[in-house]
Amino acid sequence: MSLKPVTADEYLADPAAWDAVIDARSPSEFAEDRLPDALNWPVLDDDERRIVGTTYKQVSALEARKIGAAMAGRRIAGHLDAFIADKPREWRPLVYCWRGGQRSGSLAWFLSQIGFRTGQLQGGYKAFRAVVRAQLDTLPQALAFTVLAGRTGSGKTRLLQALAARGAQVLDLEGLAHHRGSVLGALPGLPQPTQKAFDTRVWQALRGFVPGRPVFVESESARIGSLRVPEALLLRMRDHGRVMRVEMPLASRVQLLLEDYAFFADDVDGFCAKLDTLIELQGRERVHGWQAQARAGQWAPLFERLMAEHYDPLYDRSMRKHFATLSQAPAVPLADGGPAALDAAAVALLTGTD
Repeated sequence: MSLKPVTADEYLADPAAWDAVIDARSPSEFAEDRLPDALNWPVLDDDERRIVGTTYKQVSALEARKIGAAMAGRRIAGHLDAFIADKPREWRPLVYCWRGGQRSGSLAWFLSQIGFRTGQLQGGYKAFRAVVRAQLDTLPQALAFTVLAGRTGSGKTRLLQALAARGAQVLDLEGLAHHRGSVLGALPGLPQPTQKAFDTRVWQALRGFVPGRPVFVESESARIGSLRVPEALLLRMRDHGRVMRVEMPLASRVQLLLEDYAFFADDVDGFCAKLDTLIELQGRERVHGWQAQARAGQWAPLFERLMAEHYDPLYDRSMRKHFATLSQAPAVPLADGGPAALDAAAVALLTGTD
């Protein structure tokens, strides 16, 4: 038998030491957040976990353990039948649950009895989450951020993608959040992750950057859709980031928005419902005017109005508050949002940050 207790710090110091990371929690717990690249082998599914918890509260701890043990035994047997036939003796799985208790202990024991060199994460996901939260406060301090600021539709996200294609270090917060960061920013068919999962994605990205090389990031507000940007990261970007001002002609900005938000033409009612949330800020008459243009299919003049009447003033106020030196920041001109213009700007930025 080979069963080794492993702390969160030990795992993070050498995650490649493990051939698989196995999450023994229920599917809903796994969906909320998990260790990077973890596999879900639930020892109890969501219904079974509820039944055991109810029995514990309403009957007794002993009865709950009896029921839970039988359920866990059957489910572990199913995992062994399904997943281990091709595993060599040298296979090294690391198993965890919520707090490193009975669920991960049961699964890890069976795997170690077979002869696999098995680890059990001490403190479970809770210990990992504590490390993530602590490092989200410290990791940004070692990084030099180049912050791309610019009005809605100026091509900041596309420029980040062009920079990444050129080998730059890029932190795409909107990509990690599955949201473009405005009232219209939700992406069709792509729900936002939970806050914990977003934190883990940001933490994982920050851990992968090389200090001393610039990290390109888009200027963001404190929230991207329903998610909060980690405070230490936001402060580092705003107080110590090198700000670059991305500029694009109005006609090109409108064209970019027509491309990025083309899906709204198939869901005009949904688009208008999102605009309803701006009535308190912009007034009923103005919002109804925007909605009328959407229903008439007048997308280009509508996007131009939205920028002039809502997005540009809102963005300018935010930038004056959080990036006081923006007006003196070097400009990054983009003629349009096409590949040639974006690649040329990316090359110029990388040349200027060598």
